[in-house]
Amino acid sequence: MGRRPRVAILLPCWNEEAAIGRTVAAFRASAPDAAIYVYDNNSSDGTMAAARAAGAIVRSERMQGKGHVVRRMFADVDADIYVLADGDLTYDAAALPQLIDRLVDEQLDMVVGARKSEVELAYRRGHRLGNRLLTGMLARLFGRSFTDILSGYRVFSRRFVKSFPVLSSGFEIETEISVHALELRMPVAEIVTAYAARPEGSASKLSTYRDGWRILNTILTLFRVERPVLFFGGLGLLLILVALVLAEPLAETYLATGLVPRLPTAVLATGLTIVAFLCFFTGVILDTVVRGRREMRRLAYLAHPAPAAAAGARGPSAST
Repeated sequence: MGRRPRVAILLPCWNEEAAIGRTVAAFRASAPDAAIYVYDNNSSDGTMAAARAAGAIVRSERMQGKGHVVRRMFADVDADIYVLADGDLTYDAAALPQLIDRLVDEQLDMVVGARKSEVELAYRRGHRLGNRLLTGMLARLFGRSFTDILSGYRVFSRRFVKSFPVLSSGFEIETEISVHALELRMPVAEIVTAYAARPEGSASKLSTYRDGWRILNTILTLFRVERPVLFFGGLGLLLILVALVLAEPLAETYLATGLVPRLPTAVLATGLTIVAFLCFFTGVILDTVVRGRREMRRLAYLAHPAPAAAAGARGPSAST
């Protein structure tokens, strides 16, 4: 157990010719013994050539979308510690040793580089607002959250990466990563890191409204999947309330006259009540299924040692 940890730096890229070379150089200076992987996602410029020239291990993923790229990287690369960042030179590579030390010293499974920018153009106002709204929603749905759930700068343990079933296809991958950590109650931490503006010639691929909607949809989907009792129970409660509102005047009329003059409304109220109870039972049944799935993910997670145990001696080393 005296060997040094194998560190793999993973950089998903799409048309980042202007920035990828300097990004690789920055991470190489910060972690000289780490293996740096650049996964190209159908770039139409010279991203791959620039990454090779900078000394990175270059591979490609043909399925378009950051989620597809992360899925491929997590499956292909073998290491003790994984670093995920973007290839656009916006994340602070100099902070990497601090993130890794925190992961190993405290035996954490994820350390998030929470972004702090002194440059207005680095972090657009719409993205800041969307991040705050989504962060608050995640906290309400799952009980706790991170201050920056959309940060793409993260350090993972091996057991996080190898137990994470990547299902997302696009930029909602960061939300799915956060929920995975929260659901399995993994030990995690955040460290504030600098966030810079993109260099000239590099353009953001994130759409405030389109990708914001996809992230919101991911949160709601994960809530339905991971919290079926609350989701279907809430839906059933809503249907019961609507049925009671519809049935109240009918009940008053029946008690006064012994008649039910609005039969369609009575049928509708009855149908809503039946559907409401079906929702309640659906939530209970699915909760049993979710518990079984969560147990399987937890077992997959526990199949790998903690970062400190896997790392042995301190200090980054190249991944194979």
